Amino acid sequence: MPEPRPEVVCLGESMTMLVPEDAAPITAGSRLVLRVGGAESNVAVSLARLGHRARWVSAVGADPFGRLITDELGEAGVDVSHVTTDASAPTGVYAKDPQGDTTRVYYYRRGSAASRMTTASVDPAAAAGARVVHLSGTTPALSPTCRELAHAIVGARALGTAAVSFDVNYRPGLWPVDRAAPELEALARQADIVFVGRDEAETLWGTDTAQDVRALLPEPEFLVVKDGALGATTFGPDGTSWADALRVPVVETVGAGDAFAAGWLSGWLRGLSTERSLRLGHLIASLAVQIVGDCPEVPTRDEIDHHLALEERA
Repeated sequence: MPEPRPEVVCLGESMTMLVPEDAAPITAGSRLVLRVGGAESNVAVSLARLGHRARWVSAVGADPFGRLITDELGEAGVDVSHVTTDASAPTGVYAKDPQGDTTRVYYYRRGSAASRMTTASVDPAAAAGARVVHLSGTTPALSPTCRELAHAIVGARALGTAAVSFDVNYRPGLWPVDRAAPELEALARQADIVFVGRDEAETLWGTDTAQDVRALLPEPEFLVVKDGALGATTFGPDGTSWADALRVPVVETVGAGDAFAAGWLSGWLRGLSTERSLRLGHLIASLAVQIVGDCPEVPTRDEIDHHLALEERA
């Protein structure tokens, strides 16, 4: 019996995450809980919870952390049938250290199983029938082979004809601006859907406004520029749309960008307008910032449609 075809394929590294249970700074007395975190798998989990067929493609080590990741993603409804296990490399680990309004993140991922991914290790059949392939700027920063893999997927379309979604997702701890800026710009120019924060675009490319980012990146069919707690803009074939972010209590913000991307992509997959897709992105992101982990529980589609309708009438 053939395996079900995914709507979305997300490719990238996931790690076991150590998080203080009380969302307070790490101290000797902190109680740390284990969670799963990774930009692309976060998107896959939220999309699965939103009712889409999502597949995550990656590699993990033959260790308890790798099993934790695949078990949790599978239980969330994500297809992990194309995840490989590398017996000679570990699964990456990172820790969140909340600091009031910000969260510092410490990575322990050098030499991880996912950093050893290559163009040869990813089966093109993993994306057969998919409508979109999603990856982020974290992947090319992991290793030379992951850089080649990212360019093969985005530029050479190594995983087929699906639309390519690319979240710039610049991580200063992984590579300096002078190396990251040209690589991430090149990848963004070749993608069909691009997500980028206005602040990270300023850091990378010196742009000031969302319009400046669009002038720099005219090629993507859809460019989504996020402006933190203010809102986000989509530039697309039908023009420009803006939607305000939702004001909610914030526990910590790591993972909010992934939740936003999942909400926006869900709207795009459902054929919603760009403004409704933005609002759905904000809704899922607002749920992510209210929890310690990265992947929030999400409303049903009926509840989402009711929320969007109320917003439009407000």
